[in-house]
Amino acid sequence: MLNADETVPVREANDGEAFDLGDPASEPGAAVVTSVNYACLLRYDASQPNGKAMLVLAGGGYTQLMVGREGVEVAGWLTGLGYRAFVLIHRFPDAEHGPGAALDDAIEAMRLIRGSGWAPEGLGVVGLSSGGHLAACLAASYPDGWTPPPSRFPGESSRPDVLVVGYGPISTNAKGRTVIADKPPLPPVEKQAMYDALQPDVMLIPAPPPTFLVYSGNDPVVPVENAHRLHAAVQDNGGVSELHVFADAPHGFALDTPSGPVTLWPQLCAAWLRQLGF
Repeated sequence: MLNADETVPVREANDGEAFDLGDPASEPGAAVVTSVNYACLLRYDASQPNGKAMLVLAGGGYTQLMVGREGVEVAGWLTGLGYRAFVLIHRFPDAEHGPGAALDDAIEAMRLIRGSGWAPEGLGVVGLSSGGHLAACLAASYPDGWTPPPSRFPGESSRPDVLVVGYGPISTNAKGRTVIADKPPLPPVEKQAMYDALQPDVMLIPAPPPTFLVYSGNDPVVPVENAHRLHAAVQDNGGVSELHVFADAPHGFALDTPSGPVTLWPQLCAAWLRQLGF
């Protein structure tokens, strides 16, 4: 279906399929997850492994997951660079799962990867669109008032060693921090509650991981202000951040935008990772 080397439940699996695809017959690169029964990881192994791994977080506005072009395709790029890649199929913030479901799944996924010995030389995160917001939340403090669920690997860290964020809505969906005047709350109510509680630029941990940011300057969906907020927050908290803003690029440019300077971003990111020695 999605051609993974293995599908691994993040927690104990429930009855039935882990997730549903909008079109089960779609090619892996075009797959879209429309509902999630329980969180799982799709594992992709590198032919020439470097001992490091990346957790891949696809976008979809927290109501679906563009698991093909922002997940499987990204995993293919990363395995070509030597990383073992894990695409997370996480639950959505809704009435059934509550506002913290996606973050809780991402935290447990990081612990599972480390606890299973799949990233002996380091573990990073790559997130695009809403997945970029979720990736940044892994470098932020857990919200006061939320109760984290039990973990099978409580001694393992969920902090990324490196962070790659593409066109993620870091905090401009949060109440009081929008850049669009009188922006209405986002449905469902659990999704808006999540964005209000998870503002990683103001909740960033001290000494955050090295961060690579790539955004579009004229993105009509995710204002570029999100890039500047996270870039400044990383530096203000003692980290290093590399920011690339392409003047003219569509929202969701991912890896398959056919033309323009934005097509160079994967090469820039790979060079940045090499410079870090990661």
